[in-house]
Amino acid sequence: MTEPSTVDLPPVTGAWRAGDPPGRRQWSAGGRLRLDAGGTLPEYRIAYETWGRLNSDASNAVLVEHALTGDSHAAGPASPGHPTAGWWDGLIGPGRALNTDELFVVVPNVLGGCQGSTGPSSPGPDGRPWGSRFPRITIRDQVRAEAVVADELGIDRWAAVLGGSMGGMRALEWAVTFPGRVAGLLVLAAPAASSADQVAWASPQLHAITADPGWRGGDYYDAPPGAGPHRGLGVARRIAHVTYRSGLELDQRFGRRPQGAEDPLGDGRYAVESYLDHHADKLVRRFDAGSYVLLTRSMNTHDVGRDRGGVGAALARVTARSVIAGVDSDRLYPMRQAHELAAGIPGAGEAAEINSPYGHDSFLIETEQVANLVKALLH
Repeated sequence: MTEPSTVDLPPVTGAWRAGDPPGRRQWSAGGRLRLDAGGTLPEYRIAYETWGRLNSDASNAVLVEHALTGDSHAAGPASPGHPTAGWWDGLIGPGRALNTDELFVVVPNVLGGCQGSTGPSSPGPDGRPWGSRFPRITIRDQVRAEAVVADELGIDRWAAVLGGSMGGMRALEWAVTFPGRVAGLLVLAAPAASSADQVAWASPQLHAITADPGWRGGDYYDAPPGAGPHRGLGVARRIAHVTYRSGLELDQRFGRRPQGAEDPLGDGRYAVESYLDHHADKLVRRFDAGSYVLLTRSMNTHDVGRDRGGVGAALARVTARSVIAGVDSDRLYPMRQAHELAAGIPGAGEAAEINSPYGHDSFLIETEQVANLVKALLH
């Protein structure tokens, strides 16, 4: 039997590593960061990309926050250093909703991520990958790290902060932690605090990765291709992707069809299983299992009311002009959470509803509807 080449094997990590093409990334360096869970991160870097030009009084800056497996490359084609095309490409650019002829758009890779910002795959103080030694971080920690980026860019107040899913959590945390620095807020498909149901969906994903023999307690970065925790990460992605789409869409798109000539009565797959396999394979080649675990745990601990007297008291701190929206077919972050969030933010009004069969991922897919929400916030 012919052994597979290392080109065919999944990499031990899909993280961006020093020496890889930088692409459009720039970097901001931060010093000691005190963490909610205790302890400190001695130093860190945040990778970010920008579009447009900052005006003379820095009043045209917009912060865009990505979701769990996103990164700083929100617009533009795939290219060396950027394995995928921009995830919000239809919204960012000249004449688009985030009009870069007028706005300065900043998109950071989240602290703990794997596409240029400091995370488990990054070198620690001793030069070895952080791995299991990387500290627990929260959404609030991530926002405090991003505030350093704003300071370095000379941005005292964002014209708007916006994001969906995990990005919506960070956008909301910005408006609560730094109310004076956020003029406009758009939160898409994200709650004020993660629910028991959302933590429950995350739990088997975390177990799938940490039970993979290739996980090695989180210290797997010296393993050869094919020996990392890619199986566990792939299972986690399959579970997550089911929650990102709606049952109606999956039924209508795939039904009970087999995959090609495969026979499900034997060892063959249904078409929907092939679809999940495809998304799992893509993710393990561009993402890092350590970051997936770390960021999922940070989402589980998301609660704007923690140490602030509860969610109601925290939301009352928001002074930004706010637009809150959910997706009518979202089974992961249901519309009721958008309604609860909008009701708690002064002046937010009713939550907007994105109508779509695509479930949670609609905030990435329904470009026209999201563009209308952005325009309503900015104009």
